Amino acid sequence: MTSKPAPAEWSALLALQRATHATLQVLAAQLVDLDLTASEINALANLADGRGRTVSELGADVGTRPTTLTSVLDRLERRGHITRGVRPGDRRAVLIELTPSGRQTAATIRQAITGLERRALGGLPPAVLTALRAGLQALTEVPS
Repeated sequence: MTSKPAPAEWSALLALQRATHATLQVLAAQLVDLDLTASEINALANLADGRGRTVSELGADVGTRPTTLTSVLDRLERRGHITRGVRPGDRRAVLIELTPSGRQTAATIRQAITGLERRALGGLPPAVLTALRAGLQALTEVPS
């Protein structure tokens, strides 16, 4: 039997790591047929809105450095899920966009994420969800 830590021992960051690990396991099981890594799933989920992004913008959205993201994008491009092009008005910026198969795969991923969020968080009061969003945003914006 696992006991809950006393409030003074509780850590938001450790709880976030546990939650991330647990949700990634559930998503990986649901999306196993896509044969994608967690990083590839994350990138496609962030592109699911259909808005093209530069590598830097996508890196900020997925929480990784553009150099780390490059190998993920290489694999997604080889699978035909994304294209890399030039951003209109700025030939130096590489624009990442979904292909038709990428849009379909991203939609499948977003549906799985939405379903998991509903199952996990659906019973929480709106005020708690608002506080959760604020806490996650604060952790995202911590200066390095």
